[in-house]
Amino acid sequence: MRKWGILIVALMMVSVLAACGQNKNAGTGNAPAKQGNAAEANQGTADTGNAKKLIIGMSADFPPYEFHIKNEKGEDEIVGFDVDIAKEIAKDLGAELEIKDMIFDSLLNELESGRVDLVISGLSPTPERAKQVDLSQIYYKAEQSVVSLTENKDKYASMESLEGTKIGVQKSSIQEGIAKTVPGAKLTSLNKISDIVMQLKSGRVDVAILEGPVAGSFVKNVEGISITDAKPVTDDEGYVIGVKKGNKEMLDQVNATLDRLIKDGSIDKFVAEASALAEKK
Repeated sequence: MRKWGILIVALMMVSVLAACGQNKNAGTGNAPAKQGNAAEANQGTADTGNAKKLIIGMSADFPPYEFHIKNEKGEDEIVGFDVDIAKEIAKDLGAELEIKDMIFDSLLNELESGRVDLVISGLSPTPERAKQVDLSQIYYKAEQSVVSLTENKDKYASMESLEGTKIGVQKSSIQEGIAKTVPGAKLTSLNKISDIVMQLKSGRVDVAILEGPVAGSFVKNVEGISITDAKPVTDDEGYVIGVKKGNKEMLDQVNATLDRLIKDGSIDKFVAEASALAEKK
């Protein structure tokens, strides 16, 4: 009887251990699901509304909107008043800001694909862009400018004087659209504003059409170029933020931040500070 009792106790212990092993394996099986949910939460604020990171696309060759500097540590840093606005949006969302610097022509495609959550890069609200992405309210307005070599400044007193000239513009920009309306003009469309200015300095183009504050920044920093009296006119002089099509929650959040920054005068302050910083560049 004693032997049978010992055998029964041993069998009971084996059963208990087996049950514990099954429970442990079941817990391990649930772990990947939890990891998967965490990964989904970090895919982007625009898609989930729960992300810890806000990814913003910019073309950082557009002072004073966004441009590169060497900070006090000697490190490369993207600054500008669009960057200041981006920081405020991220703060209101409780998200960490990440800026992706890319060519202007690719920004909206990156937004459509979900690789960036917002586009803040001196974006004009054209009808074509409104079909592709959703656009925020206008947060800043600026005039357009025509820049030439200083020695040729007096030659370009009106838009009519640009007829038949070689014009440098940024690819896919509102300025490119303006240049296309100039009779007989030959366009050189490039991705970077700095490259357009180099084309102007070397004589490969006669003039460049640039956004007003951008033109002012380059004129102050590049010797031998000036803003002319020619004044381009366009219906799309305001600037907006691009949001992925159909993401109303994000659009509302962006507009709420812009409302606050416009009403308390922060955007004007950001513009002044960024313009002063661009002059020291």
